[in-house]
Amino acid sequence: MLITDGILERGLEFARKAVEQVAAFDSFSEDNDPWGEHDCAGLEVDGQRVLWKIDYYDRRMEFLSPNPADPKVTCRVLTIMLSSEY
Repeated sequence: MLITDGILERGLEFARKAVEQVAAFDSFSEDNDPWGEHDCAGLEVDGQRVLWKIDYYDRRMEFLSPNPADPKVTCRVLTIMLSSEY
């Protein structure tokens, strides 16, 4: 998991809330998840727009995974950021 400086600059309590809300997120729809991959979305935390996304890297974390569905060749990284940091 990567939490950006913008999130951390708002304090540990804000960062904790952001992580908890991302972990609990299940409001996927055609609007925010048009491909049905459940690998990115946005939400509000204390009035701030927060985005999260999951990237799929190879096991050495040098390139994109050759097969994101295969955990044997994939390392997933969750990034939580302010929308202004995207």
